[in-house]
Amino acid sequence: MEIKKVAYQHCLDFVSGRLSRLKKQIQEVQESLTSETKSTAGDKHETGRAMVQLEREKLGTQLAETEKMQLVMNRVKPGSQNRLAGMGALIETNGPYYYIAISSGEVKFENNAIYCISPATPIGKLLLGKSAGEIISFNGKDFSLLSIS
Repeated sequence: MEIKKVAYQHCLDFVSGRLSRLKKQIQEVQESLTSETKSTAGDKHETGRAMVQLEREKLGTQLAETEKMQLVMNRVKPGSQNRLAGMGALIETNGPYYYIAISSGEVKFENNAIYCISPATPIGKLLLGKSAGEIISFNGKDFSLLSIS
């Protein structure tokens, strides 16, 4: 169960860190936009302002996606026991571990690789609904599902 808590915390930290970075970047872009407004350099001013506006929109989209990740993590119950692979499940295979929640990369725990994945990823779709003892094929490799918690 400890390994599952590590994966869960990794996902929380990933979302929290990303939210902080994006909010800081949005604030910096907002300040840049404010300073561009004070400038009066004609066409150059308009181009700079448009570029800053595009950056703000891009960051706004990324912020919305990250807030969706946060909502997903709010629904995950870290202490739950799962018999089938689904949201919040830790799947031990004869290869790496998989934690189904959000796509937040790899975390190491006691020499084990845990891949934190979204159920919408290709491997996540293959794992959903599976139980211990089943075998899945992914990227030309067969993985035995040893346990699900």
